[in-house]
Amino acid sequence: EVQLVESGGGLVQPGGSLRLSCAASEFTFNRHPMGWFRQAPGKGRKGVAAIDSGGNTDYAVSVKGRFTISQDNAENTLYLQMSSLKPEDSAIYYCAVDVPTAYSAYYYIQNPGKYAFRGQGTQVTVSS
Repeated sequence: EVQLVESGGGLVQPGGSLRLSCAASEFTFNRHPMGWFRQAPGKGRKGVAAIDSGGNTDYAVSVKGRFTISQDNAENTLYLQMSSLKPEDSAIYYCAVDVPTAYSAYYYIQNPGKYAFRGQGTQVTVSS
């Protein structure tokens, strides 16, 4: 069974940075769509960043230019580098992967519920 374990969340001041990691087991990244979504209390899932099967990336408009998604296939780890953090970025962040599909990264930003597997989440709180 695919297991995804996120780490790297925490409390950070506005303007600060964090790097989230997602370690995968029983799974190899090659050609699998993957990404990050977040969920704030009382709100629905919001796609944040995604990589499609072709290696193309996309981001939510609200994080574009501040967040960067990357993957290390040798280490089977997905990353999300977050900079210039704002209080509205506070949420539980989940990494997720899907079976190989032809969907674009943009599709997964718009439809974060379509991933087949997700981790347990890591809390990110941006506050002074």
